[in-house]
Amino acid sequence: MNQVHHIATRLLDVPMEIILDILSHLDVHDLVRARRVCNDIRQAIDSSSELLYSMDLEYFNAIPVPSIPGSDYSIPTLRKSLLQSESAWQKAEYSKRNPIAIPHPPSMHQWSCQLDSAAALRLEHYNFSVAEDLVTLVFRAPSGDSHAYDVIFRSLSEDKVHREAAFPSVKALNNEVDLELLDPYTLRSSIFGDYYGVLFRNVNKANGEVADCLQIWNWKSKDTFQCLEVFDPACKTMNFSFLTNERILVVNARELLLYSLVHAPNALQLTAKFSLPALHSPFEYACIGFSPIPSHTCAHNQMIALSMDISGGSLTKNPCFTSYVERNTLLKLESTYVSCYGKATEDSPDLPWSSWGPDHTQSFEESSFDPCKHSVIGFRTASLVGNQNSKRPLCIRDFNPHRVVDFKAGNGTNRNQRLVEGGEILPNSSLFLEPLGSGLPYLEATTEEKFLSTDMTMEVNRVTLLSFEVMNAIRMPNAGEHSFVKHELLQGFEVLDFE
Repeated sequence: MNQVHHIATRLLDVPMEIILDILSHLDVHDLVRARRVCNDIRQAIDSSSELLYSMDLEYFNAIPVPSIPGSDYSIPTLRKSLLQSESAWQKAEYSKRNPIAIPHPPSMHQWSCQLDSAAALRLEHYNFSVAEDLVTLVFRAPSGDSHAYDVIFRSLSEDKVHREAAFPSVKALNNEVDLELLDPYTLRSSIFGDYYGVLFRNVNKANGEVADCLQIWNWKSKDTFQCLEVFDPACKTMNFSFLTNERILVVNARELLLYSLVHAPNALQLTAKFSLPALHSPFEYACIGFSPIPSHTCAHNQMIALSMDISGGSLTKNPCFTSYVERNTLLKLESTYVSCYGKATEDSPDLPWSSWGPDHTQSFEESSFDPCKHSVIGFRTASLVGNQNSKRPLCIRDFNPHRVVDFKAGNGTNRNQRLVEGGEILPNSSLFLEPLGSGLPYLEATTEEKFLSTDMTMEVNRVTLLSFEVMNAIRMPNAGEHSFVKHELLQGFEVLDFE
């Protein structure tokens, strides 16, 4: 102990600027440990807004905002803003902007794409990314071409080709399909930084077989990196999501498949397989979707919401179950899979749900799919709870393990939050053969105000609700006629700022 004190004393003989420069090279975990060495070092760390801000970013799993010297975006200002926002989320306190009205019927922005009216009729699918200022449009290729679709990369803010796109357009399913039997199906696509992918289902191949095809491009690369993965339609491939720049998650009616983009050039490499909770016969998974993962969060952990609709039997409505899992957990389970089964192949077994699901997920049940539930950003999720046809409060759940530990220690218990943990979730005995997940404790806060909304999006400091209100207007006709009530539907965006 005396030796440690002696080392600390000699260190503090060094000018403070040099001490702070040395400390700035430590990662957050080492900074936390350094604060425990002595009071002087703790005070040195606590005197630096830069060091405290880096620790806060790690603690809250937050995305840093670039600082601009001499502006309102200085480090002290950014740290203050972060702490205020986190406090607002924890207390379920927000400010409301004036509702943004939507004309009815809404006027839709049009992108010319330098195509004639006949080409515009071939539009099959589109997607967009605000972060990348990108809108992607998938058109059926003109008759006589040797490929099935054209994918066009346009700017979201300007009506022109995206300035970073290596090429204005790329060809999809080139020489892969029987163009005479091409039957457009619901396409699913995803944008993640430099990558864009499209899942084509039930494609009639040139050799007479039917397959599901996932095609991925690096849309910014002059090397036109692309890969094509073909799936057996009997597996009922339903969706996919980029987890990172190097990993892709694909889901079918039986399992989750983890693929690598880097193990083989211009190809996907299967690296792990995870089973879903088993169902009783005759029930099956009718539709499975992922919450979108923003590309700017690739360096941070992120909750993934896996929503599963179930059909079959005498069900009049498809019940929906949503399981949350951390992205980093799936990436770590990749190593678990390899240690258990070796290299993953199409014929290798799945890691059973019982080995990973109950302990690493948290599940919720809904009577049916609801677009106003399970929006996700980082460790935080938001849902409107209650009957979809009535006004509902906003429920905010925080899965941040650091905050859960602090809450258990008595820090933050005066906030508008409660701790939810423990207890195995028993499955619906008529549907599931296995228990669902309950391994992730979380903090929950609910707003007092209730909202009527048909859709919802979530950002770092904001929830946007697509709201509507039915207005009754009494109409007085000409003399001799009866008056009547006309119902008008007013739509608009309601913005809640947690700042």
